[in-house]
Amino acid sequence: MKKYYFYYTIGRKVLMALSGFFLMVFLLQHLAINLLSVISPNLFNEVSHFMGTNKLIQFILQPILISGLIFHLIMGAILDYKNRNSRNTNYSYNKNDNSTWVSRNMIITGTMVFLFICLHFYDFWIPEINTKFVNGDWSGLHHGEFKYFSELQHKFQDTWRVLLYSISFIFLSLHLLHGFQSSFQSVGIRNSSTTPLLKKLSIYYAILVPAGFVFIAIYHYIDQLII
Repeated sequence: MKKYYFYYTIGRKVLMALSGFFLMVFLLQHLAINLLSVISPNLFNEVSHFMGTNKLIQFILQPILISGLIFHLIMGAILDYKNRNSRNTNYSYNKNDNSTWVSRNMIITGTMVFLFICLHFYDFWIPEINTKFVNGDWSGLHHGEFKYFSELQHKFQDTWRVLLYSISFIFLSLHLLHGFQSSFQSVGIRNSSTTPLLKKLSIYYAILVPAGFVFIAIYHYIDQLII
């Protein structure tokens, strides 16, 4: 029974890691597309239109992404609950524990990221779904022009939204600082020879990717102030 429980626990951690890898790849792809809004609004519109109307992406990849996100959230909550209840005392009070605040509070940073995702869905995904699947409009046009760039700028007119997005990405950065390394450890890649490299990669990824999104929000906010 103990052996079965051990493999069951390892299996959950591996699945958690794999879903984390999947979401980290998506973050890079999402950042790359959004950076186009800074470099070339026209190219951003074209790529966004392709992503928003391609049937493979909309009916296969998008449901897979949402399922992976939901799975990651639920599995994270389960693992956190199991870890906390497997110890006689709460590890935040264990003086011999060398874990960081981030690693002990992944559920907190994860919850904050989830709340941000809800806001992001409210801002972008739900209106898009309503336009395409309720109103049946797949053109991506508004007054004869692609709407994606103008919609993006419109969301970043408000100071409070830019601040909220920026704070949310700080929590995402904290979440990734531990999650990146933990994912590799769960699948058995992290060892004495790879740990230094993974630590550097985790820091670069956890800082640069969220910083990229913050830069995009601030850029469009300032751009509209100047105009």
